[in-house]
Amino acid sequence: MQFHKHTFPNGLQVIAELNPAVYSVAAGFFVRTGSRDETEEVSGVSHFLEHMAFKGNDKYSADDVNRIFDEIGANYNASTGEEVTMYYAAVLPEYLDPAMELLAILMRPSLLQADFDMEKNVILEEIGMYDDQPSFTAYDTIMATHFANHPLGQSILGTKESITALTSEQMRRYHAERYTASNMTLAVTGNTDFESLIAIIEKYCCDIPSGVCDRALPEVKPVNSVRLLTRESSVQQHIMQMGIAPKGTDKRRFAAELLSVIVGDDCGSRLFWELVDPGYVEAADLGYNEYDGAGTWMTYLSCMPDEVEKNLARMQNVFDEVNRNGVTVEELEQAKNKVASRIVLRGERPMGRLTSLGANWVYRGEYNDVADDLQIVRGLSLQDMTELLQVFPIVMNTTVGVGPRKELEAGRVPA
Repeated sequence: MQFHKHTFPNGLQVIAELNPAVYSVAAGFFVRTGSRDETEEVSGVSHFLEHMAFKGNDKYSADDVNRIFDEIGANYNASTGEEVTMYYAAVLPEYLDPAMELLAILMRPSLLQADFDMEKNVILEEIGMYDDQPSFTAYDTIMATHFANHPLGQSILGTKESITALTSEQMRRYHAERYTASNMTLAVTGNTDFESLIAIIEKYCCDIPSGVCDRALPEVKPVNSVRLLTRESSVQQHIMQMGIAPKGTDKRRFAAELLSVIVGDDCGSRLFWELVDPGYVEAADLGYNEYDGAGTWMTYLSCMPDEVEKNLARMQNVFDEVNRNGVTVEELEQAKNKVASRIVLRGERPMGRLTSLGANWVYRGEYNDVADDLQIVRGLSLQDMTELLQVFPIVMNTTVGVGPRKELEAGRVPA
């Protein structure tokens, strides 16, 4: 594999990891914008805009965009998060040119009023769909609670009220401010040559306007809190908890990833053996999430409502034991093998490498190939895990529940 990078005069950064031994090529725009970059007045506009991007422009209609992607056999889609909106397509190498043309169109859609009015109804239906899912409601609520008065607490979907009030002119202003070439990274992985790639990109992407975007990175200062949303129709109680972990540029993020596997992976972890395998809960896990200037431990627990306190106590016992005594050599080696396998299996396909390549560049301006990632994982020691836990113990500041319960017993959760 060979790594290349190039910056066009308008500020668009292109990074490429090319491999002539594979049979496909993937390309994706990573736009450094998401819900954290919105104001309260335009809450949800980033996700709404992701939908609108597929409505086409003066050359290609929405039907054309989707038809041509299908005609060339593309695996294509988009996603919006708190910090990045990603648009991607994976194709056979001979179809890279039309795929890149379509991806460039997604960056500069017409944003017509008629399309806006129609898609607004789709977004409102999507909000209603996710509102019916307790785990999503718990996630949205814990982000808003843990990151209260912080940009990361803003909802990706927005609310029915914010989307209803949103105007097409507000969306156009947001697009003009955030969808600038210098706020994008175009990542390409797989079977193509760099000279031809740059010629294709120059043909379709040089008219993307330049411009500088700022992003506030305030310190996260969570206040211990408990919040329950009563949903009597739910059979189970869904509990999420969140605590402080390494931010996205902290070298300890690698150890944090391994620790989350040891403690809270969905199979073979401490939480699995202590809570899931004995049948106390339907699910119990711990994850590590890295952000721009922040990081979190986040747990998820689902069980019968009357068993919540007992299971939170079991979960807390696991965390206390790890915080006090660390992890074992055997656990660390097993976690390394799990993570290494995931890195390799994901990296065997250009589409699998695309997300790693783009995200690593957007957050840190770094390039790591598969061998680099494996070396980092294999090189982590028990001392690294100990040092991580000394600074970022698994301590939860925020608890959110969705289900029949109206309250939790005092003393069982942080408050």
